[in-house]
Amino acid sequence: MILIVVKFQVNPDRREEWLQITDEFTQAVRAEPGNRSFEWFPNAEDPNEFVLIEEFEGPEAGEVHVKSDHFRKAMARIPDVITQTPQIVNFDLPGDGWSELVELEKKPSA
Repeated sequence: MILIVVKFQVNPDRREEWLQITDEFTQAVRAEPGNRSFEWFPNAEDPNEFVLIEEFEGPEAGEVHVKSDHFRKAMARIPDVITQTPQIVNFDLPGDGWSELVELEKKPSA
């Protein structure tokens, strides 16, 4: 499983354009084979910072993603609406996905 987290700082004057770009991009990415999740989160303390969490089945799905037309289109448009180079962490994780958080395991009702 590939897990990617990216932070974007958006120009406040271009925030509405950002939302439009990311909405179109998100819909296209979610339709990709091998995409498991593509979710945006605004920073609670800074409304112009957004965090993207992406999950793909594996490296092949990630390669299809970065070679897609919608990826190239978004990469051409996004630099105009951000204020700095985004920060990224990229993990190639063993296994097939998420594990349960055992500290909050739901017990069957009696």
